Amino acid sequence: MRRESALVLIARHSLAIALGVIFVAPFGFVVLTAFMTTDQALTGNYWPTTWHPENFATIFTKVPMLGYLVNSLLYSVLATGFMLLSSTPAAYALAKLPWRGRNAIFLVVIGMMMLPPQVVTVPLYLMWANVGLTGTLWPLILPMLAGDAFSIFLLRQFLLTIPDDYLDSARIDGCSEWQVLLRIVLPMARPGLAATAIFQFFYAWNDYYGPLLYTSENTANWTLSLALSQFKHLHHVEWNLVMAATVLVMLPVIVVFFFAQKAFVRGVTLTGVKA
Repeated sequence: MRRESALVLIARHSLAIALGVIFVAPFGFVVLTAFMTTDQALTGNYWPTTWHPENFATIFTKVPMLGYLVNSLLYSVLATGFMLLSSTPAAYALAKLPWRGRNAIFLVVIGMMMLPPQVVTVPLYLMWANVGLTGTLWPLILPMLAGDAFSIFLLRQFLLTIPDDYLDSARIDGCSEWQVLLRIVLPMARPGLAATAIFQFFYAWNDYYGPLLYTSENTANWTLSLALSQFKHLHHVEWNLVMAATVLVMLPVIVVFFFAQKAFVRGVTLTGVKA
């Protein structure tokens, strides 16, 4: 009976199991390759003949991984904090404050989401070069003080789910709009703020194009995404070390999502309930 129940359970969830295996297989390939030798990596043998956990220690001797880790944390944390600081008031104004041109500005925000970043790369690079900030991560961090289109859109959709009665009651009691935002809206919008912050943190942590553009000539300011290219040589790539470094790069993201997944799922689920 137990065997039949297990077979029925597998049959009912066969599609989900197949999709799960497809999703996990690349991660398993990366982990197994990280324990291989250079000669065995990317061969027909997908299981390590001998296990080499010292690969994880070797990458710290090959490149200054701790320095790159600090740069990635600096970029991700500051960009996320600046994004929340600027995008939250903008989303509140678009969601809860009646003013002329609000819908037009919202359409502009949506249009900015559709604009490829490569279109404005040249003028932005020239602007940051003129102020002497190329070679650093500040050209990627400081723009977050002006808001992020996707974050504003996501927060605006979540704030629409908050009933206006709470805000009107606070206004009747004499609260200003800033007090309404700080004391009423922000505590109720924690799931949306958490989801938006996680999206921004993951984007900054995995960003390769931005650091490559602005810090390629200054290795001291490289992030972990750029550090992976350090294991590529002219005629040879140490794929076992690349995969070991990739595992270490993925671990912080997995840990962050593991502890914040409840708030993340709730924020994404509630976003867009009200148009």
